[in-house]
Amino acid sequence: MNHPLRVLIADDQALVRTGFRMILAADGIEVAAEAADGAAAVEAARRTRPDIVLMDIRMPRMDGIEATRRVLADDTAGATRVLILTTYDLDHYVYAALAAGASGFLLKDVTPEHLVAAVTLVRTGDALLAPTITRRLVERFARRDDAAPAARHRDLSELTARELEVLRLLATGLSNVELADRLTLSPATVKTHVARILAKLGLRDRVQAVVLAYESGLVSPGSVAGG
Repeated sequence: MNHPLRVLIADDQALVRTGFRMILAADGIEVAAEAADGAAAVEAARRTRPDIVLMDIRMPRMDGIEATRRVLADDTAGATRVLILTTYDLDHYVYAALAAGASGFLLKDVTPEHLVAAVTLVRTGDALLAPTITRRLVERFARRDDAAPAARHRDLSELTARELEVLRLLATGLSNVELADRLTLSPATVKTHVARILAKLGLRDRVQAVVLAYESGLVSPGSVAGG
């Protein structure tokens, strides 16, 4: 039996935290804790073990990127996932946060309905970002000098030829349904391939798979789904 969805809100603006808390509570989602800076967010995540952390990028003491990295690296994090809060679409900090392990991002002016849908979706293990949006982020920033070198050299040798093909197409922006059509497979088979890819590479979700596909060189910036 699933326990009630529990969320940690990390943002240095009290009004943002209050607004998000009210929206989530109105839909029966528990706010496990709030934090006004990155260091407090890391401590609160360790203490409360939330399902989702809504993490602002720009915060005092420790930014949201480092906080995301520490939360997800903690052995006690379990199934905790991080959604990044940002003011601007395609902010380069967003890519860094995705590379640090975040499962997606939300603009701070998100509608109440979208906020609730987002935290519910990510709890299931899916990624919030559509592959095409992720691709825009990755293509813009993946080959920057500050991209994580370890990720660029991640070993893909455990993947079968079919899994490499699925990963390559996934990274160019195809949904599972589009992948199934392209490869003449059932959507259920594609879902299984994606799950195996994530398991073999130790990735949380398809956002991380897209990032890895670019940083490993499997897909090059500028590739398109129809190419």
